[in-house]
Amino acid sequence: MAEQRKLRLGAVLHGAGGNLAGWRHPDAVADASVNFQFYKQQAIKAEEGKFDFLFIADGLYINEKSNPHFLNRFEPITILSALGAVTSKIGLVGTLSTSYSQPFTVSRQFSSLDHISGGRAGWNVVTSPLEGTALNYSIPLENHPDHSKRYRIAAEYLKVARGLWDSWEDDAFVRNKETGEFFDQSKLHTLHHEGEFFSVKGPLNIARSKQGQPVVFQAGSSDSGRNLAAASADAIFTNQETLEDAIAFYQDVKGRAADLGRSPDEILIFPGIGVIVGDTDEEAERKYQEVANLISIDNALDNLGRFFEHHDFKQYPLDGPFPELGELGKNSFQSTTDKIKREAKEQGLTLRQVAQRSATPRTPFIGTPEKVADILQEWFEKGAVDGFIVGAGVPTGLDEFVELVIPVLQRRGLFRSEYEADTLRGNLGLPIPANRYTEQREKLKGTEEEKAEAEAAAAQVNGAV
Repeated sequence: MAEQRKLRLGAVLHGAGGNLAGWRHPDAVADASVNFQFYKQQAIKAEEGKFDFLFIADGLYINEKSNPHFLNRFEPITILSALGAVTSKIGLVGTLSTSYSQPFTVSRQFSSLDHISGGRAGWNVVTSPLEGTALNYSIPLENHPDHSKRYRIAAEYLKVARGLWDSWEDDAFVRNKETGEFFDQSKLHTLHHEGEFFSVKGPLNIARSKQGQPVVFQAGSSDSGRNLAAASADAIFTNQETLEDAIAFYQDVKGRAADLGRSPDEILIFPGIGVIVGDTDEEAERKYQEVANLISIDNALDNLGRFFEHHDFKQYPLDGPFPELGELGKNSFQSTTDKIKREAKEQGLTLRQVAQRSATPRTPFIGTPEKVADILQEWFEKGAVDGFIVGAGVPTGLDEFVELVIPVLQRRGLFRSEYEADTLRGNLGLPIPANRYTEQREKLKGTEEEKAEAEAAAAQVNGAV
């Protein structure tokens, strides 16, 4: 009998929360976004719940209207390195932009995190949608790359990173004290990459880890994002609000991967979800309303504006139709802004309704532990997801998910009771990527052996004649 397919789960560590007013909640740690003890407690709780990985989101541009969590938060690789020292099994996935960084440095950083954690690192690849980011990197605003160019950069960037990660074959470091041989020179490889955007010689000055290479996530659901994920990612972080949309997205990305010659099983689909659990559905709804009521309409309009290059929505009538924005937002959070504009038009939403929806999204994952588990199971079994990246809808949400929902999933055989491995790839069921140079050597060796066997057979035949 085939082993039952298991659900995969990531836990978002989002400081005081993604909600603009989450820090005001009575149960919130107001300085959580820069409070290491808070992050440590959350990480340990997620590992207690056997989550596959922790997930840290990030961005590079703020202004006075930004979400409070964005204003004052840890840099992902720094906090994940610290959390790697207080955990032992859970994966450590951090967001880092390909638009405003260099592949040599980033490859080295994630490889270092991979070694520090014993093979638990993951990189969430993003392309920095906000134009204002350019101004933080000595770049004129007009030179912020457009959507299409950002994804071309990201594709080449990943190609370079994977090449650098293979600089050393797995058995390159001999460290023979008697002979003085520190490494086998035949197993060190220089990349010599020359491309449209990057010129990188290499080699990288750190070896591969026990999981081979960090796990690559891709965040983005536009057509360009789907193509990048299908070609290059191990997993995709996405955002579908209905089962039907999730199924369509799942089939589309898996299909694109298959068309490129990849196994659809080697790219995992993770929608991000907000979960609120209560002893009853009514209690869960009360918790949702408590959070929603913390946000003023001005906060909600500021939050909405972020997706549209911090556009000022306060200039429009609140209870009038959602304004026509033309191409605004096309070069930022493209899939999100397209969806907002489409739904507003199709459903005849007012600006107030759109802003409130955006500020406090109502997900299906609100209710009793059994109800939440039912919905997770339905999406999983109907081919909409491989797992979920769980965000706590209230400050106590992660504890409640671990203590109340995880046991239901475990009783149903949908989720692990113990970790299967001590690497992120191992727990996600992803293969260790072969070092390209070792693979080439093995292929060449196989070809030479076949040639030698053929020559020997021919000589035997000739000798017999």
